[in-house]
Amino acid sequence: MASRVVGSADVDPTAHIGDGTTVWHLAQVRDGAHVGDECIVGRGAYIGSGVQVGPRCKIQNLALVYEPAVLEAGVFIGPAVVLTNDTFPRAVNPDGSLKSASDWTPTGVHVREGAAIGARAVCVAPVVVGRWATVAAGAVVTRDVPDFALVAGVPARRIGWVGRAGVRLVDEGDGRWSCPVSGDLYDQTDDDVLVPSAPEEKGDPA
Repeated sequence: MASRVVGSADVDPTAHIGDGTTVWHLAQVRDGAHVGDECIVGRGAYIGSGVQVGPRCKIQNLALVYEPAVLEAGVFIGPAVVLTNDTFPRAVNPDGSLKSASDWTPTGVHVREGAAIGARAVCVAPVVVGRWATVAAGAVVTRDVPDFALVAGVPARRIGWVGRAGVRLVDEGDGRWSCPVSGDLYDQTDDDVLVPSAPEEKGDPA
C-alpha cells in the first residue's frame, strides 16, 4: 500500500514515509524523520528533524512534534499539541548574541505505545508519557506520566486510570480496576503502578 503525500506538504527527501501513510496539506516533515506505516499526519502538522514515529500513529492538525521526540506504535497526538525540546529556552546567549544550533542541546518527549495526548496539550521535555496513558486536552505535562494514567491540569496530575480502550476505568475495590467497554481488568500495585491483571488459570478438569 503506497503512501500519500499531498502536493502542498513539505517532506524532506531524506525523510522516510511508511506504506499507507498520508501526509496532508501544509504539513512539514523534516530531514531524517521516520514516519511509520499507516500513519496520518494532519494539515499543518510539523515533524522535526530525526523524529521517530511508529506505525499507526495519528498526528492531528497543527501539532508540533519537535526533535528528538519519539512516538511509539499507535500514538494519538491531538490538534495543536506541542512536544517541546528546549529545557532552558532563550533566544540569545548571556552575551546578547543570537543563539545558534550549537548553543543548546535539544531534549525530547517520548510517547509510549498507545498513549493519547489531547488537543492543545503541551509536553515539556524531557518527559515520558507511558503506555496507553491519556493526557487531557489543555494539560501541561512537566513530569513523567505512568502507564494507563489519566492526567489533566496545569501542571498535569493523575486524576484516574484508563485502559486500552481509552475509557476511564471503574474502581472495583481492593486495587482492582475494570474497563466498562472491554471488560479488561487491571491491578494497582502498592507503589501506585497499574498493570493488566494476569489471566486466571483454569484448573484441570476433574
